[in-house]
Amino acid sequence: MVDEGGLVVRAVGRLCTALWGYTPGVIPAMVATMGSGPALRWFAANFPRFLVTLHVLGPVRTHLAGLTISLVNGCTYCAYGRAHALELIHLRDRDRLFPLDARTLESWNGLSRREIGLRLRGVLEQAGMHAEVIWVDRTLALLDGAPPVDADERRIAHLCRMVGTMNAIAVAAGTVPDGAHDPVNKDAALKARLLAAQAV
Repeated sequence: MVDEGGLVVRAVGRLCTALWGYTPGVIPAMVATMGSGPALRWFAANFPRFLVTLHVLGPVRTHLAGLTISLVNGCTYCAYGRAHALELIHLRDRDRLFPLDARTLESWNGLSRREIGLRLRGVLEQAGMHAEVIWVDRTLALLDGAPPVDADERRIAHLCRMVGTMNAIAVAAGTVPDGAHDPVNKDAALKARLLAAQAV
């Protein structure tokens, strides 16, 4: 008998490994929860759109939205994956550490939306990323049911749905954090540099 679930996990896992260097731990949980056929259709409908958003909005804004969504939904797994991507990209692009590490950021999950917003705005301002604060505000407004007003907000609204689905499944399955949800995860030298800088 063909293990369809295993085939789907391997197929999606190969795609993620090509992009990010590993198979995210949430994928088996998603296939087990949704069923093989629905899970494959979900990935086919959502992942290409996510990749376009990553290109159009850029990785910082995309992962910042994903982090905000995951914190509101209480998902440690996805919050870490987005926060780790942010801290790696920040070090690569700005040659300095993000003010807080991914483990600290992920620990904010389950706080009130107001507190999450205040803390994210504070850390972005501390990082000198003042222009990015509005993306936290826009994401929180969309999570509260505000209608998207332009193409960028429609992309974030899709992230709210997509990441929200992953959050619910990862929380229910108890999926533990693994890597960054971004191609930067494949940069072993950058990850070693991050660890060394954080150890100082």
